[in-house]
Amino acid sequence: MKLAILSRAPRAYSTQRLRTAALDRGHEVKVLNTLRFGIDLSGKEPDLQFRGRQLSDYDAVLPRIGNSITYFGTAVVRQFEQMDVYTPNTAYGISNSRDKLRATQILSKHGIGMPATTFVRDRADVIPAIERVGGAPVVIKLLEGTQGIGVILAPDIKVAEAIIETLQSTKQNVLIQRFVKESKGRDIRALVVGDRVVAAMRRVAQGDEFRSNVHRGGSVEPVDLDPAFEEAAVRSAQIMGLKVAGVDMLESNDGPQVMEVNSSPGLEGIETATKLDVAGAIIDYIDNQVAFPQIDVRQRLSVSTGYGVAELLVHGDADLVGKPLGESGLAEKDISVLTLHRGTSVIPNPRASHVLEPEDRLLCFGRLEEMRSMIPERRKRRQKVKKLPKHPIHEQE
Repeated sequence: MKLAILSRAPRAYSTQRLRTAALDRGHEVKVLNTLRFGIDLSGKEPDLQFRGRQLSDYDAVLPRIGNSITYFGTAVVRQFEQMDVYTPNTAYGISNSRDKLRATQILSKHGIGMPATTFVRDRADVIPAIERVGGAPVVIKLLEGTQGIGVILAPDIKVAEAIIETLQSTKQNVLIQRFVKESKGRDIRALVVGDRVVAAMRRVAQGDEFRSNVHRGGSVEPVDLDPAFEEAAVRSAQIMGLKVAGVDMLESNDGPQVMEVNSSPGLEGIETATKLDVAGAIIDYIDNQVAFPQIDVRQRLSVSTGYGVAELLVHGDADLVGKPLGESGLAEKDISVLTLHRGTSVIPNPRASHVLEPEDRLLCFGRLEEMRSMIPERRKRRQKVKKLPKHPIHEQE
């Protein structure tokens, strides 16, 4: 395999470990400065220039895109994708993870446990927003901060209001997030590769510092993850569109609370803590994908006019409940079930004998018109109605 590692820090621990792991496995590897690329859109096919010359062919690219060059870096990764060069982290996935608001919106849509979060711009909305997440103390986060920079703990509402007003005056966008008291100064970093957690560590802050980042002096220790934490980490990475990711979680009374999904996780802390070859696991995964790449089923199967891919939910009152898949009538409607999702389990190519249960999710390929007719009308969002005190006249009556 010929691998390109995109990095502006060739001497950094993570870059060196990934390069060494690739070389040890007999691969050809180059570390390329992301900023030295030129995106060539002048020809019939997408191409890239590097240091002013046409880039040679690569089988895979591993992006280590710094926060300060996200826009240009993701453009380079996107060009590699259009040239059919495999990457475990797509430009779309990297962009999703870099914007904390966008990431929170995506994860919350899929039911991932997270600290209560809100985002407002008007000064008059700040105090109500703080109250919605549970009141002070609250955590204030810059949307594009990294390594603990731009994360502030505000002990009371007045301080929080002053901090937010100051940051907004400098054109900074901030999130307001509930402070998980029981997890103060501790969190878990799970390193996800593909569909599994290959290593996990607990980070503990020093002294009164509530941020546990290694770059802020936090200590690390290996940890065996509970299944709930492992599932949350893998699902979060997959939802964000990342095959290599560091998922940071708080240990709350309500279970795992995902704080962040990092598309370029550092390897030094987690390899030191766990003594595991995380870099090797990443290289092995990329090698396997280059040899036998996964296909984006939604793109490849949606090319036929009138046909496409959709997810159907089996509702409790639906006619499908209790019926074997073979007797569901889907095949007669020209609908094929590719995957059945039941809770946390995934059943690929389910058999006709599988009996459908309420809340089963069916990933199907077939006639869009037929599938559209099976999707119930969207529920209207209920408005929260505040109870008003009775009018004095009514009370007298």
